[in-house]
Amino acid sequence: MAAPVQQPPQSSGGKRKGKAQYVQAKRARRCDGGGPRQLEPGLQGILITCNMNERKCVEEAYSLLNEYGDDMYGPEKFTDKDQQPSGSEGEDDDMEAALKKEVGDIKASTEMKLRRFQSVESGANNVVFIRTLGIEPEKLVHHILQDMYKTKKKKTRVILRMLPISGTCKAFLEDMKKYAETFLEPWFKAPNKGTFQIVYKSRNNSHMNREEVIKELAGIVGSLNSENKVDLTNPQYTVVVEIIKAVCCLSVVTDYMLFRKYNLQEVVKSAKDPSQLNPKQPAQAGNGKEAKLESGDKSNQNDPAEGKNNQQVVSENNEELGHTKPRSETKMVSELQTYFIYLGHFISLMERS
Repeated sequence: MAAPVQQPPQSSGGKRKGKAQYVQAKRARRCDGGGPRQLEPGLQGILITCNMNERKCVEEAYSLLNEYGDDMYGPEKFTDKDQQPSGSEGEDDDMEAALKKEVGDIKASTEMKLRRFQSVESGANNVVFIRTLGIEPEKLVHHILQDMYKTKKKKTRVILRMLPISGTCKAFLEDMKKYAETFLEPWFKAPNKGTFQIVYKSRNNSHMNREEVIKELAGIVGSLNSENKVDLTNPQYTVVVEIIKAVCCLSVVTDYMLFRKYNLQEVVKSAKDPSQLNPKQPAQAGNGKEAKLESGDKSNQNDPAEGKNNQQVVSENNEELGHTKPRSETKMVSELQTYFIYLGHFISLMERS
């Protein structure tokens, strides 16, 4: 009688992951075309906020961006992914040349698959990030808002704000200062100058301090040209700082107040809209509920320390969704604090010079 086959003993520490599982997890960080699948330093794109329905938000974003992208840059050209660029046939026998050709073919094939607009993981709830390729995000978003402002034609349902992101870096103060010194030059370095304000928002991040970031960035703007002045009412330029986890998104936009803080729902409303003339009407109840969803997302719940850095989040989001209430004392005090931070920093710069 044959002896029973014994099973090999298993370690008591549990099952170990195979090598294939690690490789699969590593590859999952990249999309099919070779581009990043999550927000990271070195990207350009468009940051979009919405109310809960992120999938619908992505669909609306693709539709809107492709419509205006084709208008500004022409239709997107697609290439068959199976088509490989031709190389030099005379060097096939040369091993080194053949290797270089293969690497070039792989790189070219990857570039073929990259799309003009590609959604990536933002790292925060109710926030969508669309990576852009071969376009200028600030010009495209300004073109969209300008057209909607003129025509007053509503084209989206779930998209709230649409902010262009011209550059990203690590969300640490030293990295941000080093990056901003070069990033801000096209707008503020002499002979260029203008009035400005800094708008700060942090999500899922507890190690950055709002006042400290504003102070440092304002100092950089002042050092580029002493004639750059702060204007919190109607600035020529608005420096947008959006921090999500360990990534800082930066951009410099124009007409920020005219286009209602780049809110697609508000920019289409006319000045005679009853919801703006009388914010105490019962019709505002629905918008108030939505404002609570936007400002009270899970990212703030997971990060208690974020409340200190986001003192103006609730008031800004209420204005985005139609709440044009008179200024509260808290908001006025917050604006005065921001103003004195700017003023104190510029006085210290003048004393040094």
